[in-house]
Amino acid sequence: MGEQKVSALVTGGGASAGPPLGPALGPLGVNIMEVIKAINDKTKDFEGMKVPVTVIVNTDTKKYEIEIGIPSAAALIMKEAGIQKGSGTSGTDWVGDVTIDSIIKVANTKLEKSYASSLKSVAKTIIGTCVALGVKIEGKTPKEMTAEINEGKWDEKLK
Repeated sequence: MGEQKVSALVTGGGASAGPPLGPALGPLGVNIMEVIKAINDKTKDFEGMKVPVTVIVNTDTKKYEIEIGIPSAAALIMKEAGIQKGSGTSGTDWVGDVTIDSIIKVANTKLEKSYASSLKSVAKTIIGTCVALGVKIEGKTPKEMTAEINEGKWDEKLK
């Protein structure tokens, strides 16, 4: 039984039958529009973000399944902060601010796919990403926030 995998980075909710997906799926004999529609349904929550997608096609039966990856932490944070791109000069220019709830939301999205043992450790990684993007959390710098998390100030939310 033959199996073909097609992997691509698509814009959430905005995949099309054009490259990279259409030309790769065409020879596999699946209904391209059907596959694209399914991908867009599955990725619409990540609108505007680059999402890793894999289509696994059984070339004998023409059945397919779609695996959706998780956008990068940076993409998720930018969405939460409502910014298009991070600060060019991280550490000096702050271009956005997110709530601790946004951090937890992103951390939970990532937790499924990460090998970290706790939400707290993932949240600290996500806050690390905020440094590079120039995004504050609850009006505090990522450094201040990490210190507060280490002190246990946010334990209620991070369990």
